[in-house]
Amino acid sequence: MQSATQRLVILAGAAVLAACAPLTPELDKHFGESVRILNAQQTLNPQASSNTAQVQLDGRAAHEALGRYQKSFAAPTPQPNVFTIGVGSGSGGGGGK
Repeated sequence: MQSATQRLVILAGAAVLAACAPLTPELDKHFGESVRILNAQQTLNPQASSNTAQVQLDGRAAHEALGRYQKSFAAPTPQPNVFTIGVGSGSGGGGGK
């Protein structure tokens, strides 16, 4: 019969080996797959850079479009603070006499 020490060593060795085993082998096999699929789905036309059709834009229209684009960063429209909605408005609903 084995001694208690031998059993303890065997049990500890088995625990160490079990700890090294991957817990999610099926998930690990497909790691990153969803990102690759979403990336491919968000690409509308992967050959867009090789299209020979060009859009012509006259100088004045291009200058105005660029000006509006740059101005949108200089003074962005202020966003409402959603946390103050309803604060300080209406009656308190407290107990009246």
